[in-house]
Amino acid sequence: MNMPTPRRLVLLAGLCSLALTAWLTPATAVARVRLENICTIYGQQEQKLIGLGLVVGLKGTGDGGKFQPTIRALAAALKLMYNPVEDAKVLADVNNVALVLIEATVPGAGIRRGQKLDCFVNSIGAAKSIRGGRLMMSPLGGQMVAEDKVMGLAAGAVFVEDAQIPTSGKIPDGVTIAEDVVTLFIENNAFKLLLDSAHSSFQSASEIAQVVNADISFEANGRKLARAIGPGVVQVEVPEQYRNDPVRFVAQVLDVGIDNPHSQARVVVNAKSGTVIVTGEVEISPVVISHKNLSVSIGGAEDGTGGEQPPPAPGVGFVPLVDQQNRQSPQRLKQLVDALNQLKVPTTDVIEIIKDLHRSGKLHAVLITE
Repeated sequence: MNMPTPRRLVLLAGLCSLALTAWLTPATAVARVRLENICTIYGQQEQKLIGLGLVVGLKGTGDGGKFQPTIRALAAALKLMYNPVEDAKVLADVNNVALVLIEATVPGAGIRRGQKLDCFVNSIGAAKSIRGGRLMMSPLGGQMVAEDKVMGLAAGAVFVEDAQIPTSGKIPDGVTIAEDVVTLFIENNAFKLLLDSAHSSFQSASEIAQVVNADISFEANGRKLARAIGPGVVQVEVPEQYRNDPVRFVAQVLDVGIDNPHSQARVVVNAKSGTVIVTGEVEISPVVISHKNLSVSIGGAEDGTGGEQPPPAPGVGFVPLVDQQNRQSPQRLKQLVDALNQLKVPTTDVIEIIKDLHRSGKLHAVLITE
């Protein structure tokens, strides 16, 4: 008669404890998730402002006279300030100037003329450092470089954030917006809700359309205003009484709550930090895993001969993770991870087991490795 090993007893007790806790614990009410936290409005994407400029006042760490793009840009700037340079050779010894790329991000909500944005500057020449420099007034345009329209003006002292990268810096509130950037999100008296990547699916879109129609039905006298038109898109019609104030109606829709929004099953592992994040929907098919001195049987998996796996050799940990009534049913990955943690299996080994499950096609989820 084979006696259970101490490790096997520990795991069996742990699994029974987990099952008993799950059976005895009453279901708790789950807070509703507001649509604002999982959706955005179509048209509210961020926009980039870009441009080229000159950082001056450097302590001999600039591009130098051999980098012709900087010399030409400096000569053009001097000409605009009524101090033209007849021969670029006179700038051959200039080493306190650096040519930089300037970038700023306009938020999805848009921005108005006169407001300010942070900007980042990065050397694109031979400069060794832009620490201590100051960006000359430089125009910024939209994402299309060919556009001549000036959307903002950038200037100010450069602050190097990372001492290891002295050729990149930031200018807080360095950009003054010159033209309004307004988000247009209403088309044909309707707008679109875009689900984030974690919740984007046909099921989620259908559920959101249902809750929106249920919560705002009074606004349309029972007529359905929302309909799913894709796996991550829900179109919502603006009622006639809100045509002159669509923002108010959009705010009401984004405030609608949904219980347990469907999300894509995924597992995130970070070997460096030893972190494993598992969503509750992740399932694994019947399989047997042998890893070092551990044998894991999931879902009553059988060996290649059609018979059940034999008991492990003495001293080998054995992890049975299924009851006899559900031998072929998919199991939750969380059960396996909890059991391995109770056995104090190193996180690195847990991560390797999860990766092997994914490679074998037994892990039914998206695996994200960081």
